[in-house]
Amino acid sequence: MGPFDTNLDKNAANYTPLSPISFLRRAAIVHPDHPAVIHGATQYGWAEAAIRARRLASALSKRGVGKGDTVAVMAPNIPALFDAHFGVPLTGGVLNALNTRLDADTIAFILDHGEASVLIADLEFAPVIKRALDNVERDILVVDIVDPEFDGAANIERIGVMTYDDLLADGDPDFPWALP
Repeated sequence: MGPFDTNLDKNAANYTPLSPISFLRRAAIVHPDHPAVIHGATQYGWAEAAIRARRLASALSKRGVGKGDTVAVMAPNIPALFDAHFGVPLTGGVLNALNTRLDADTIAFILDHGEASVLIADLEFAPVIKRALDNVERDILVVDIVDPEFDGAANIERIGVMTYDDLLADGDPDFPWALP
């Protein structure tokens, strides 16, 4: 029997639970200024990514999102969706990233079935989201993403109660780290 054939007790030296949250925390410490996000003129490092995720988690928690609650996001590959992949799990919630090619009926079904309490949606998809929300049987807090790289945002009626930037601004950058 070799040394790797024994049952070792789990401890910090030989076992650490991993999650995207632990990855983000480590990346923010080890590579704080290394680019995490590049989106048009927007660029920030892992330390800023961690702050944004913690702000999002805090702001969602203030609005009742906690363990097992679903937050849906309808957005292309933009910073807000990146934030959500870390910020939603920090609350203990479940991220439901919606396919941007879906029709209104399918989106409505997913929002109901997934029991979404919050929907963060890029204004680019506001028309289909508005039609979907007309068929949803639950109250959902809707937050509008105003992506500076989307040229048509000025011509689209907002459907959310606030913008994503306002939501982030309301969050605490020192929200506690917690694995899901």
